[in-house]
Amino acid sequence: MQQVRVIWRDSSLVVIEKPAGVPVHPPETPDEGRAGVDLIRILRAQLGVRGYPVHRLDQATSGVMLWALDSATAGKIQAQFQAGKIHKTYLAMVRGWLKGAGLVDSPLASEHDPSVLKPAFTRYEGLHHFELPVPDRQHATSRYSLVRAEPLTGRWHQIRRHLKRLSHPLIGDSVHGDGSHNRLWRAQTGDHRLYLLAWRLGLHHPHSGEWMEFQARYSGVWHRVFDRAGYCPTK
Repeated sequence: MQQVRVIWRDSSLVVIEKPAGVPVHPPETPDEGRAGVDLIRILRAQLGVRGYPVHRLDQATSGVMLWALDSATAGKIQAQFQAGKIHKTYLAMVRGWLKGAGLVDSPLASEHDPSVLKPAFTRYEGLHHFELPVPDRQHATSRYSLVRAEPLTGRWHQIRRHLKRLSHPLIGDSVHGDGSHNRLWRAQTGDHRLYLLAWRLGLHHPHSGEWMEFQARYSGVWHRVFDRAGYCPTK
């Protein structure tokens, strides 16, 4: 069975590095070919304990994720989320040259009821822009940016949808993205994935109150991107 990287573990909290393509929960309609590949089952087998995922990452997203080992710890962490005390920073690769920084203040429809709009805020900063010598529909080259994004609310596909509203969809996003650029990067790297990484996460320890920060490692997929961009985010 697949294993995941454990960044931190104590008696109440586990911090892991979620792999891309692995769902957190078992599928609603179990498929024998996917049996045992959800994170709940993987961590139960790997750590010998039953954990509580206290926030969610989409199946396609990789990076830092928190798991409580008991319901009291889960409640304390969720209270920090609700109070806006947990800091989440993502790294994304998007289409086009996104320069500067700003805040997207744009309500998003509920995942389950499109008629319900909920407030949504995402802070972003363009870190680096680059191009590949491949023509696209508008330019003689294909243009991309590496972007830091901080969701201040927790809506479904929030970063993906907000960056699309800036006309900078995420590369590898099969739902909200640009199919031609997704195919180009698949050809460039051999990877069929979403270029969105839950890069850093900071919180107060649910029991000691100590401030803690965790950061995901860059996989080989991201190193292939950095090689082409000539840039690697470090801060």
